[in-house]
Amino acid sequence: MAIKTYRPITPSRRFYTNVDSSDITAKASVRSLLVKLPTTAGRNNNGRITSRHRQAGAKKIYRIIDFKRNKFDIPGTVAAIEYDPYRNCRIALINYADGEKRYIIQPKGLEVGTVINSSDEGLDVKPGNTMKLKNIPVGTLIHNIELKTGKGGQMCRAAGTSAQIMGRDGKYVSLRMPSSEMRLVLGECLATVGIVGNEEFGNIVIAKAGRQRHLGIRPQTRGSAMNPIDHPHGGGEGKTNSGRHPVTPWGKPTKGAKTRRKKASDKLIITRRKPNAKRVG
Repeated sequence: MAIKTYRPITPSRRFYTNVDSSDITAKASVRSLLVKLPTTAGRNNNGRITSRHRQAGAKKIYRIIDFKRNKFDIPGTVAAIEYDPYRNCRIALINYADGEKRYIIQPKGLEVGTVINSSDEGLDVKPGNTMKLKNIPVGTLIHNIELKTGKGGQMCRAAGTSAQIMGRDGKYVSLRMPSSEMRLVLGECLATVGIVGNEEFGNIVIAKAGRQRHLGIRPQTRGSAMNPIDHPHGGGEGKTNSGRHPVTPWGKPTKGAKTRRKKASDKLIITRRKPNAKRVG
């Protein structure tokens, strides 16, 4: 996997980079795993904007991903590595021994022809195998981690991310997350061995506004460039600072103000994430 550059035939092309797609072996072909999702462009059912700076973007079809990995003790073979427009990692098409086909997130090193498995017991520690956290050795890098038993993987699903098993505490397993946060997860929860592939994705340069529009992201206007009626940062003669702490257009503090609500799972967090933390793995 490498970063691809282009000849600077236009000003934006000079900085435009992308991830090499030589690892993709096939196009989407399993129609039963493809579904068209409606695009709201940030509007609610009344047509009002509830999520700003959003648009429909380029047309794309959603691939149904198997986050639960609940086909226990049925081996599956990797048939193809495919592109997924809804996520920044690759996906792998798995042909199971009973004839069923499913998509999974592709871990780093998983290639066509590799046989993987899922089990509620122990398995070989190799990329793509899924088992309960209590059966995975300490120090192993994992991804697609469940928070609730049977709900499916919710954590560490983005390109290049992984968590590391640091130890066991009774029925819980302690994990170090990509943000450096330390937290406990129930040992009965499933997780997949390995690091999510396409780790170079974070190094690409968007380079031009049109590429952001294809992704469904509209331009943002600085509050300090507006009039006072439009934003609390607006107004003043010439270019000035707002004279107050950063706020949203509706006056709610931002950039540092804590907005996270208390959750029942807070007691399972051992240490909070640190700013500017380095990624695990």
